[in-house]
Amino acid sequence: MPAVDSVNESAQSVTVLEELLKSLSVSKNEAETRAAANNIASLLNGPTDEQALPVKAVESLKKQLANKKDATAREKALDAILAIANHSTVSPAVEPYLLSLLGPTLVAVSDKMTSVKNLAQSAAIAIVKSINPNAVKAALPAIVNSLQNALKWAEKITALQCIESLVETAPVQLSYRVPDLIPVVSESMWDTKPEVKKAAYGTMEKVCGLIVNKDIERFIPELIKCISKPENVPETVHLLGATTFVTDVHEPTLAIMVPLLDRGLAERETAIKRKSAVIVDNMCKLVEDPQIVAAFLPKLMPALNKNFDTLADPEARGKTKQALDTLIRVGDVKDGKIPEVSTAGDIATVSAILKEILEPQHKASIPKFQATIEYIAAIAGQLIDEKVSDVASWTENTLAYLGAIVGEDSAKPIAETLRKRASPGAAEEVEVEEDEEEGEDLCNCTFNLAYGAKILLNQTHLRLKRGQRYGLLGPNGSGKSTLMRAINNEQVEGFPKKDEVKTVFVEHDLDAADTEQTVIGWTQKKLADVGITTPREEIEAKLLEFGFLQEQFENPITSLSGGWKMKLALARAVFESPDILLLDEPTNHLDVKNVAWLEQYLINSPCTSIIVSHDSGFLNNVIQHVIHYERFKLRRYRGNLTEFVKKLPSARSYFDLDASEMEFKFPEPGFLEGVKTKAKAIVRVTNMSFQYPGTSKPQLTDITFQCSLGSRIAVIGPNGAA
Repeated sequence: MPAVDSVNESAQSVTVLEELLKSLSVSKNEAETRAAANNIASLLNGPTDEQALPVKAVESLKKQLANKKDATAREKALDAILAIANHSTVSPAVEPYLLSLLGPTLVAVSDKMTSVKNLAQSAAIAIVKSINPNAVKAALPAIVNSLQNALKWAEKITALQCIESLVETAPVQLSYRVPDLIPVVSESMWDTKPEVKKAAYGTMEKVCGLIVNKDIERFIPELIKCISKPENVPETVHLLGATTFVTDVHEPTLAIMVPLLDRGLAERETAIKRKSAVIVDNMCKLVEDPQIVAAFLPKLMPALNKNFDTLADPEARGKTKQALDTLIRVGDVKDGKIPEVSTAGDIATVSAILKEILEPQHKASIPKFQATIEYIAAIAGQLIDEKVSDVASWTENTLAYLGAIVGEDSAKPIAETLRKRASPGAAEEVEVEEDEEEGEDLCNCTFNLAYGAKILLNQTHLRLKRGQRYGLLGPNGSGKSTLMRAINNEQVEGFPKKDEVKTVFVEHDLDAADTEQTVIGWTQKKLADVGITTPREEIEAKLLEFGFLQEQFENPITSLSGGWKMKLALARAVFESPDILLLDEPTNHLDVKNVAWLEQYLINSPCTSIIVSHDSGFLNNVIQHVIHYERFKLRRYRGNLTEFVKKLPSARSYFDLDASEMEFKFPEPGFLEGVKTKAKAIVRVTNMSFQYPGTSKPQLTDITFQCSLGSRIAVIGPNGAA
């Protein structure tokens, strides 16, 4: 009986859809049209057992949209498309078919009827805003087609507006498409229509805003000007020629730089050719993966080879040869053959793999759900491009769409098979433990994090248990301290507010207003700032427990050493009865004795703690879990630092200079006038004493020493000694 009921319900859904489509076509006024459109949207995006319902709806709307003889029919179709796209929850079963309407909708912007044109503009933008951010790869072909083949300029402007909408809704994902977008948007910057030129310039600025590279950020406006005004190339090459490149270079950076360098290498002036070669050399030394530069080698290498053969200036030829050698090395060019660009993330590649997986048991569904298959392939392709290969991300992003084809029960194994067969990184994936251990959840949220225009984390998951100690690890500049400050400032979406879960950030939080405060006075003030009134006796007792001396209580806070300031900040935090302690480099300035004290304090504390530290010994002794920054995600590993490094050996470079690929070069020290040997004293001190203002006794008494060029001196002692 259940199977019969399901068939009946499916048939009923199709009948209802047909009736609603008929109501739309015969509607007599705007109110009736909107009502029918909203009803269609609610039916398609609501629960239904008829998986092919969106297919039938889209076929009908496409037919209406293509009705050249009836402008009213076109208008009504666009009303329905707009209602579907603007629905509060667009169903995963509907998304792929809604996106298939983007091309016809953009074409409708060229309609001679103003009402149709206006509706088409709104509908096109609504469609791109409604899609899964990871599916941008599926949306771009229709947008690019409109930019290149639009019948009227209004269609081009709408296509540019669609790109700008994707910049807002899918910034991380669209940043991977910057190399594809810059050439087509550049073409529009040369359009004969002034309105298109102006719009394209604005779109280019927003697209280039996705490029994250500190070395060229300030030059991006000039680089964009060079696209519209090639005569600016020599001046911009001169500007960039003085730049020191230190940031890793990725495809988006090359996408905006290569057009300039290609023109620079073709300039008549030898000096510009030379500087362009120097920029290529310096910049490409920072390319880590041959695939990053592969797409740009066909432009750069022929230009460099030509200059090497024709330049008369030996020094310029030498710089050109250096640039060529660098490209050959980083691009893995062998015997002059440029490696092919990987197609692993292409929609066609992933789609073919998915069809092979579906064919044995779901062959009949393949032609019927072609749009959904390509949509899933676009999402999977984005994950491949981002080098995301973990089970959770693939399941989360593909499961609902696969369920629309094969049903929920069969979707999960297919998602996992697709991941293993399509993702190049799946075979090398480090196994990550399921986060299902017992204990009270203090936080279980998914969020994004940015610093200015730089995306740090994108749709990442964070789960914290009560009483656990977590080390937050990642490369320098990845955003560890930014995340902790965002948590403390209640800026992380989904993270419990402080009135639910008390979170306290422990840092050396002294500002100019604190310099006149006493130790007790500062503590009372900080507690009062968060609404806590604590008797002086309790504060004194806690400070004594933390190792402070009675005589320090009335001393100015400026008399404390860095280590004592950290202990005072921790004591202040304890008065707030925190559930979570956020500690940023807590061992800085602490002596060995106080580091050991802090370790024991955290181990025995009932608080959850998140710790950022470069002290590997301290972390290894304290933490129970590692939360690691990996490609805009946070990934949790169970165990201390030793266990983590076993699973991810490359992480040794965070603590071990020998394991780091970074090189330090210090200038050779020059000679000092009158000093001819390394043994001769250059500083000599006799019977010196020193006392910090506000302290009760001198820190140094009657010391005598001397320094020479050969001296290697370490100053050691407990916190507060000097």
